[in-house]
Amino acid sequence: MNSKPNIVLIQADQLTSQVLPMYGSEMAVVPNIKSLADTGITFLNSYCNNPVCGPSRASMISGQLSSSVECYDNAGEFLSSVPTFAHYLRDLGYKTCLSGKMHFVGADQLHGFEERLTTDIYPSDFGWTADWTQQEEPYAPSRMSLRSIVEAGLCKRSLQIDYDEDVCYQAVQKIFDFARDKDRSPFMLMASFTHPHNPFVTTKEFWDLYNHNEIQMPKVPWSPISSRDPWSQRYALTIREDEHNVTTDDLKNSRHAYLGMVSYFDSLIGRIIKTLKECDFFDNTYIFVVADHGEMLGERGTWFKFLPFEWSVRVPMIASGPNMVRGKIEKHYTSLVDLLPTFVDLATNEKTYEYSDNLDGKSLFGLMQGKKIDVPNELMLEFTGEGVYAPALIFIRDGIKYVHCRTDPPMMFDLNVDPEEKNNLALEPTYLSLANEMKSEIDKRWNYDELENKVIKSQKRRLFVQNTLLKGKWTGWDHQPFVDAKKAYVRGAIDPSTTATKARKRYPFVETIEPHNPRKK
Repeated sequence: MNSKPNIVLIQADQLTSQVLPMYGSEMAVVPNIKSLADTGITFLNSYCNNPVCGPSRASMISGQLSSSVECYDNAGEFLSSVPTFAHYLRDLGYKTCLSGKMHFVGADQLHGFEERLTTDIYPSDFGWTADWTQQEEPYAPSRMSLRSIVEAGLCKRSLQIDYDEDVCYQAVQKIFDFARDKDRSPFMLMASFTHPHNPFVTTKEFWDLYNHNEIQMPKVPWSPISSRDPWSQRYALTIREDEHNVTTDDLKNSRHAYLGMVSYFDSLIGRIIKTLKECDFFDNTYIFVVADHGEMLGERGTWFKFLPFEWSVRVPMIASGPNMVRGKIEKHYTSLVDLLPTFVDLATNEKTYEYSDNLDGKSLFGLMQGKKIDVPNELMLEFTGEGVYAPALIFIRDGIKYVHCRTDPPMMFDLNVDPEEKNNLALEPTYLSLANEMKSEIDKRWNYDELENKVIKSQKRRLFVQNTLLKGKWTGWDHQPFVDAKKAYVRGAIDPSTTATKARKRYPFVETIEPHNPRKK
């Protein structure tokens, strides 16, 4: 067995930590996630760094804010020249493999992974570029709507189940392949699922885990769009809230189906854990469970992500593995950019390593060992997609969250006493000094004017390029998984013995028993 630990990263899409038991909720049934938390660590105050798929994942895999790698929205190109945790782990001798969604935009669909076992579920082109010049009516290039809510409920199969079944199958198969490798090199496997992303539909097996009459309703109820903050007003029109009347039954059906989808995601984790154990990898493998962003789930009367509120930006981050304290609840602020330096420390046992870029993340290695880390308890988040007309920057320190967007009034919440973010303190006289301090911290960390100009120029370039590429022959960038059938299973040209070929694929491997009377050729 290789002395270096394996790393398995399992990512959900749109899973808010607010429904999970290790985060203080009794809403979701997740025995496999709970088992990992009981034997590992739960990062209680964990956030995404941008509450939308593409930028969040770009920041996570690079260890840098999405603005640092110029991935601004769901059609933001992630450049091949940006090192990722897959690159760094390859440099440290790891085999790296991706199964599932990453929402990479651009021609590079690997970004350091040696193999990618599935295609993506979403497009890799510039078609979902935000456009801040369109301000007469909020612009939504991905055409989201509340149809996902009014049609929520049961299904026997869905596009998302199709996708995640393939992702899980390929990941499980790859673990067996790693087990049969002769060199037993350490590996980093990422299994990235699309559940529990809307539309909210689930099968009877997972629907029946919940009592429909006991589904919890939102803590912060619906309010008229006109009464909301300006960002939320624009967002309501971005997701076309005015097209559907969401009834109490719709709300309950959506929450019920969402929880079923969370439990389905948990069952996929169970399959991966089972395979790791069967292949004798489990005891030497660090398993991380995260999500790219949260889900509003009807809180404040709205849905999905794209917003600065806790249900949108808070994500689970749970880690389990060898030599860790069991069942630890860590309150220090963490975010997805912390994964890259953490993985490198796990691979090097916290030895000095020279990075090619300046990272925005911090290593969680010490916290996972039960130690304290000497860094400020603060976070930087940002949003530069549709629903705003200028960069929205979020700074959190010791429970105080400050939201700055040039076109909107500021927002500030004290999460220590107001976790539902009902009271905006930014303009209250008694909190003015604190608000000014928080705003000054944002000014120190971001060059606002430069960032706004870069976003607008990027949008203009990408919108033009996308429009031209739609003329004439279309050539997409979507990943096409390659399977070489000439080398699969048993093939006469390369396999001198059918029996020997099959024996090599047996796990655990059985040494060849020499025949009593070998035939000479």
